[in-house]
Amino acid sequence: MSTQFNGRAPKRLRIFGGLAIVLFVAMGSRMWFLQAVASRDAEVIIAKVRSRTIQLLPERGRIFDSAGRVIADNRRTLVVTIDHSVVRKPAERLELATRLSGPLNVPVEVLIKRMLDQRYGPFEAIPLREGVSEELGLFLMERVEDYPGIFVREEWRRNYPYGALASHVIGYMGAVLKGDLKYYKSIGYDPNERVGQYGVEKSYEQLLRGKPGYVRYEVDAVGNILNLVERVEPVTGNDLQLSIDLDVQQFAEQALETQLLVRRRVEAGQLKLPDGSPDPRYPEINFYKAPAGSVVVMNHNNGRILAMASYPRFDLRWFDGGLPKDKFSQLFPQTDDPDLSILVNRAVSGRYNVGSSFKPLVAYAALASGQLPNGEKYTFDDRGYYKLESIVESKCQDGVKCLFRNAICRGSGLPCRYGKVNLESALAVSSDTFFYKIGEQILTERGYAPILENEVRKFGLGSPTNIDLPFEYAGTIPSKELKQRLADMGVITQEAGEAYYVGDQVLFSIGQGLLSATPLQMTQAYGAIANGGRVYEPRVGVSLLAPGTRDSQPGIADLTTTEIVENLVPLSPKRRIEMTEKIREPIVRGMARVIQGPGVTFDYYHKTTGENLFSSYDYAALPIAGKTGTAQGLNNLPWNDSSVFGAFSLDSTKPYTVFAYLEKSGYGSQAAAPIVKCIFTALAGGYRYDKVYPADPLDKTSYLVSTPTTLRNPLCLVSSSSDIRE
Repeated sequence: MSTQFNGRAPKRLRIFGGLAIVLFVAMGSRMWFLQAVASRDAEVIIAKVRSRTIQLLPERGRIFDSAGRVIADNRRTLVVTIDHSVVRKPAERLELATRLSGPLNVPVEVLIKRMLDQRYGPFEAIPLREGVSEELGLFLMERVEDYPGIFVREEWRRNYPYGALASHVIGYMGAVLKGDLKYYKSIGYDPNERVGQYGVEKSYEQLLRGKPGYVRYEVDAVGNILNLVERVEPVTGNDLQLSIDLDVQQFAEQALETQLLVRRRVEAGQLKLPDGSPDPRYPEINFYKAPAGSVVVMNHNNGRILAMASYPRFDLRWFDGGLPKDKFSQLFPQTDDPDLSILVNRAVSGRYNVGSSFKPLVAYAALASGQLPNGEKYTFDDRGYYKLESIVESKCQDGVKCLFRNAICRGSGLPCRYGKVNLESALAVSSDTFFYKIGEQILTERGYAPILENEVRKFGLGSPTNIDLPFEYAGTIPSKELKQRLADMGVITQEAGEAYYVGDQVLFSIGQGLLSATPLQMTQAYGAIANGGRVYEPRVGVSLLAPGTRDSQPGIADLTTTEIVENLVPLSPKRRIEMTEKIREPIVRGMARVIQGPGVTFDYYHKTTGENLFSSYDYAALPIAGKTGTAQGLNNLPWNDSSVFGAFSLDSTKPYTVFAYLEKSGYGSQAAAPIVKCIFTALAGGYRYDKVYPADPLDKTSYLVSTPTTLRNPLCLVSSSSDIRE
């Protein structure tokens, strides 16, 4: 037994020895870590505990219009904050909230809720109240022994001198949203910072913000400041100059709101049964709802936006903080009804059929693709109806829609008949049947290839314009893929999504069906026709300026002395469309005839869709070409039809394109076109703009989201006689 024990001993000793060495190494490593590595982390924590860093938020860059008028400014404000460490325990939190409630004039429960805000980390100051007076700030800072952890810091709040003017373009500031908090923290933002939530305030957020500074103090155990350790001053943000001209912007907003008010007093068409009696399902008298609309004015030679009006508009000053939550929800209620949406820039986010205003693009597709090889020489005999030629009669008898008609003419009460029309005259009188035929043949004679789709995409439809504003809608172009996607989403039936039919195509050819576009996209497309095929990315931001632009006079920046940091408008077009004179000229001539005639004669003389309205327009002062459109609404009820009109200047020295869309306002010639007429009259110098004044003080007891604005002289909206077509 002794021999066996002695034989095992060396082996056991080696094992125990190895284990001991491993333990000693582990203990040594742990001791080294605690002394060399963890001690550094501990020192950082201790340093944070015995020092206090207060972030100094920078003054935000100002925003100017094209003439230097200050449309977004700053005002200094004081914010009372508290150190997170002194309110960790419930008893201490309640005691401090009780003490602070009186001086801050904030209920105890509200202060406690703010102290528990999870957005702020253990070493971040928690804001308790902003906008306190200098006297209160001094009072609190002189009594830190009574209010431990309290600090009063200087911040800046946005000021919008013109209230609601250009509100959808400028945008507003707001607290960091919960879903965005992680992102903003990752790029160095304080959770208490207000950030751009809309408009250019959001698009240019990081450039406008500037660079924060900080001040670090040494403090004692109760938070008393012992001495200043370090101070780094914040850097003011860059200033921003916009292309928006407040004179044109105000005029566009006045014209839009005035016209919408007028249309709400206009009776829409009455629905009748085949025997001519009123349809009992609907009231005998229906007025247009005219709830909303938008107007865009663009320089088509560079893409700069001179004006972008969207209605309903809102006063930006409601967003400067301090508004009770219940009051805010009453002013800006959440709704699924698009008619009631206020915080929507309809120029970039509106999802619309555009009706016959789309026809110039279809005309381009037919000419550019060779579908009309003879161009303007091709004629079509328009007898008011068009029967699809590619559908066999048996299918038509089985219920497939094969017959499509023109709009109703007032004189006859029947679909308008124009006789022989070519592309130019078809645009002038807006012959649907002419474009039905083009739509069908460009599909069926080209092997069902997406020719029309591809051609109109060249103008930017179906894709974002990349304007420097948030929440832009890309639009939709009818296609087999789109129909399948809509079917998968449950928007249309699976049966409807199985294929792309000729019926889809003919609706597409007159701007209806599954086509959707924004007013801005149509402005871009019309601008490309105007300038000969150059598609520019639209911009509202012109120049990024060095911080601290001086004023030449109160409220007016001196743009002659400031330093331009970056030009924001692209120097060259986004793309070029092949548009020879042979292609462009028939389209432009047809659109020019919309404005000044002549129309066509068949049975009797048919005026063009804009001839009545523009008879009082001074064409010699600023020649223009345009196109009306009426987008059919829900259930084809006339009071749901939306009004569309776009036009561009033929004078190269005044390269403007204007596009207007008025929701549920009726025919294009009666609602949208008068606004465009007024704007071109003003651009030509025929209407004196009202002086742009800063807004009156905001009445915070009011429940109006903006003060109404209307034209001083609305006569430019009036036509010499009425015409209900398009």
